[in-house]
Amino acid sequence: MEQPVSQQPTLGSAIIGDRRYKILSLFFFRERTFFRLVAFCLFCSAIFYPYPAIAMWIGFIFAAYSAIANDSIQTIGTFIASNEDRKWWHLWLFIGAIFLLTSFYSWYTFDGDVSFQRLSSKGFSESPTSFHFLQLISPLILLIITRLRMPVSTTFMLLSVFSSDGGAILAVTQKSLTGYFVAFGMAIFVWYFLSKLISKLVQGEPHPYWRVAQWTISGALWSVWIMQDAANIAIFLNRQLSIWEYIAFAGFIFFGLGLLFYLRGDKIQAIVKEKSSVTDVRAASVIDLVYAFILFFFKEVSTMPMSTTWVFLGLLGGREIAMQLTPHAETNRSMRSTIGLVLRDAGFAFIGLVISVALAVAINPVIQEELAQLLGL
Repeated sequence: MEQPVSQQPTLGSAIIGDRRYKILSLFFFRERTFFRLVAFCLFCSAIFYPYPAIAMWIGFIFAAYSAIANDSIQTIGTFIASNEDRKWWHLWLFIGAIFLLTSFYSWYTFDGDVSFQRLSSKGFSESPTSFHFLQLISPLILLIITRLRMPVSTTFMLLSVFSSDGGAILAVTQKSLTGYFVAFGMAIFVWYFLSKLISKLVQGEPHPYWRVAQWTISGALWSVWIMQDAANIAIFLNRQLSIWEYIAFAGFIFFGLGLLFYLRGDKIQAIVKEKSSVTDVRAASVIDLVYAFILFFFKEVSTMPMSTTWVFLGLLGGREIAMQLTPHAETNRSMRSTIGLVLRDAGFAFIGLVISVALAVAINPVIQEELAQLLGL
């Protein structure tokens, strides 16, 4: 029997479907080594998650690389983009030294706590004594999403699965949303009302002092980011680390940073490069300075963790909108495409939130009960 015309596959839809299949096949072929590594990590997680002493370090290793690889766009993304003429190991040693100094300060000051007391908040204060398989693979899910160039929140992906209180997830979400809109509004103010001044700063060749200023600002931003997001990595470990545990913690992250700089930020770096004028050392310095100020402000507000990714996306989104509204900046992009870019990044962040909450509900019976009560089940 002949199909109705509306149900018959058209030549155009067949071509589009075939093209999508080829693109997907090409992606998996190019990333076959990466997915083999992920498969091996999944295998290790399935074997060792019942053994907490081993599982905590496996989870930490996964979390350390996936969190830094995803969040590199926030802190060292503009630093990498504007220093492509420098040797990668120069950048690594500079950023790595700041990490060691900052993390050691927290470990020494707070009696073995490397999270700057971010994990002392309600719902995260207890050291894990057992692990769920989904808790170990949550960093791997984050790593896959990062490979797809989606800037999702590591805070939600990694902390939510350990929360012992649904209210803690809600508090983190509220603080993160506040951070997004504060950053968006501040970016509008800075890049619209100060656009004429900023446009003058970025004209001509930058003075050598700008390089010094940028490295200073980037170093300060990186340090403040560690104060906020070290909790995402340390969540798998004991809340107080011994000296040898701290050495293992700091050493792995230090050399992981080396790999990240060797790869020049890897796939997620494209999120930074597609934004306007971020490869200029002066523009990058302004972005990092405003971002560091916002993170430091929220650090002082409370010890509750928050998504720095949402803050960063709000900052870049507000900046792009402001640059469209002012005649003193050139983006080579229409307002429509700019809004689409902002909404796309916000959509990816929301997808990460949905995935993280779904994982938290699947893992934690306490949150399952709270959700059932909320829904009246």
